[in-house]
Amino acid sequence: MKARWTLAGMLLLSIGAAGGWAQVGAGAGELAAGKFLVARRGLPDPNFAQTVALLVRYGEEGAMGLVINRRTTIRLSRVLEDFKEAQQRSDPVYAGGPVGRTGVLALLRSSRQPEEAQEVFPGVYLIATKKPLAKALAGGVEAGALRVFLGYSGWGPGQLEREAEAGMWHILPAEAGMVFDNEPDTVWRRLIGKTELRIAGFWERESTERLTAEPHGHVPESYNRGVIVLTDKEEKLLQAIRTLPERTADQIVACITNTS
Repeated sequence: MKARWTLAGMLLLSIGAAGGWAQVGAGAGELAAGKFLVARRGLPDPNFAQTVALLVRYGEEGAMGLVINRRTTIRLSRVLEDFKEAQQRSDPVYAGGPVGRTGVLALLRSSRQPEEAQEVFPGVYLIATKKPLAKALAGGVEAGALRVFLGYSGWGPGQLEREAEAGMWHILPAEAGMVFDNEPDTVWRRLIGKTELRIAGFWERESTERLTAEPHGHVPESYNRGVIVLTDKEEKLLQAIRTLPERTADQIVACITNTS
């Protein structure tokens, strides 16, 4: 199985260098390269159900991402047949998305930026050409610091913004540990849990404002112990959200987490 370098991948670095990926304005909210897109519960699209995608490019021309939690049974040595450095590698290859499924892209974790690689966020680099990947393999890069993908995820201008506003995605800062996690099948579940903590954090900030506004600056001991203080109405709302259908509940969660 010979690797093919996607047209998107091969053009990626030259487009970025020419300024073609100008960042869009603040109206795009939290979307940016180096962010995780965590699929909401019950997302009907089979291409993205229970996925976590790392945005590697984001701008006025659209967005590009790699799904980090769909590990395949295909081995690196099979995909990179032309690479002598990969002949003994048994690392699994990942399905990066539904676009260009035979094309190869890679993510590398490194303390220094490799030549011809593009920084996605500090310590994590996108490889879209053969030379830096061959160099990394020749240098004996560990499996825990390299992810090779077949295909990628792509969105046209305005498409991802519309999906985010519709509550299809939770947006979180990317973490290198999650990108290269040794249990990728559990990453989506863990990050969905983080969105619930963000809801709690939102209510905690609201509670703080109420507490500091109390006469004589009285702060209950429960708050000093780090207990989140909810009003009766907030507690009832939380319970109500848990009883709603998944799609409705996730739309409420997305609205709160993406604006908090």
